[in-house]
Amino acid sequence: MLSRLLKEHQAKQNERKELQERRRREAITAATCLTEALVDHLNVGVAQAYVNQRKLDHEVKTLQVQASQFSKQTAQWISMVEGFNQALKEIGDVENWARSIEMDMRTIATALDMFFQQADQKQTESNTNMQFIYDLLGENAGSYIAATIAVLWILGWLYRDSLEIETINDKYVFVTGCDTGFGNLLCKKLDRRGFRVLAGCLTEKGADDLKRVAGPYLKTVVLDVTSLDSIQKAMEWTNKEVGDKGLWGIVNNAGRSLPMGPSEWMKVEDFHSTLKVNMNGVIAMTMTFLPLIKKARGRIVNVASVLGRVAANGGGYCISKFAVESFSDCLRRDIDYFGIKVCIIEPGFFKTAVTSLDPIERELHRLWNQLTPEVKASYGDKYLEKYINVQRLIMNAVCDSDLTKVTSCMEHALTAAYPRTRYSAGWDAKLIWIPLSYMPSFVVDLGLKLVLPRPSKSV
Repeated sequence: MLSRLLKEHQAKQNERKELQERRRREAITAATCLTEALVDHLNVGVAQAYVNQRKLDHEVKTLQVQASQFSKQTAQWISMVEGFNQALKEIGDVENWARSIEMDMRTIATALDMFFQQADQKQTESNTNMQFIYDLLGENAGSYIAATIAVLWILGWLYRDSLEIETINDKYVFVTGCDTGFGNLLCKKLDRRGFRVLAGCLTEKGADDLKRVAGPYLKTVVLDVTSLDSIQKAMEWTNKEVGDKGLWGIVNNAGRSLPMGPSEWMKVEDFHSTLKVNMNGVIAMTMTFLPLIKKARGRIVNVASVLGRVAANGGGYCISKFAVESFSDCLRRDIDYFGIKVCIIEPGFFKTAVTSLDPIERELHRLWNQLTPEVKASYGDKYLEKYINVQRLIMNAVCDSDLTKVTSCMEHALTAAYPRTRYSAGWDAKLIWIPLSYMPSFVVDLGLKLVLPRPSKSV
């Protein structure tokens, strides 16, 4: 019995110990969970505090950057921004901060008000000065001011027009029609200036004569601008000469004027013979050599004529020169984006092979002799003689012997930093033909009627 009681007592003791142990473990577990929860909560609070601190630092830095930007404007703003930054450091609550901003804004408003008052005062002084100028100059003040502006503009234009490119010795220029006349003289001038001149001559004799009087850097090639094969060979030869430098300039000078005369006297082939040189030749040369010019960002100089503005006689010459003007204008606008300048030379009447009287008269006789008797009768037997006399009178009166007036324009187009779009060479071009081109058509028609002979059977 006692043994049984002892066992029961021992069992109860064991149960009591196990219960205490289990409660102790549960208490430890609960304490551990509570501790971990407190630690996690503390970590979250610290992290949130850190984030808030970072945001606050960022906001402070942003305000400092903005304050720094304001400080660069004026010395007065620098002082205000420094006070604003100092106030930010010293204020302890939002109310004081708002009051500080309000005071700063009032200070800024006062400064702006003073600025506008000063501006109004300066404007008043300016108006007073202008009134003084008008009072000093009198009623013609506007004219004097306009004249001063015009003089300053002219001086500025002259200065700009006088500027030249920096280097010349390494630049290549190709000139067509160099046997005689403008082309021959231009090659000699460019060679003396130091350009690497490539001269296209129609004949071997013209090429040899030019080489004998030029320097070692001038080279010639036989060129017929009416032949695409000849143009292609000249381009290939030029490409070897210029290499990677490209072609700085091309001067399309080659041309012919005959036959010229009354349009009814012409045959279709008479028109074509002139157009092939003056129009087709210019277009073919330009388009073939354009890649070389584009490489050098160079110049295209096309020789037109004042008769490309005023059609004073029949035949292909005026037609071709009008075409050169139109082609040059279109080309200039199309390729200006690539740094290429297109210039037009518009010479008046000069004493060259083109204006020589003997060839002109021979061609007029040829045209007259191929007319039918009916056409000759409509003009009259004396018409040819009168027409030739008018040609002699015009050529002797207006033809200028100074060819340098034209070649100087060509040279300027190649050497100027800012070349002109059009060059009018000769006193007759500036005083007669160019002004006529702006006149109504009936004025030009009337002038030519007064100069040229009248057919015998006219209406």
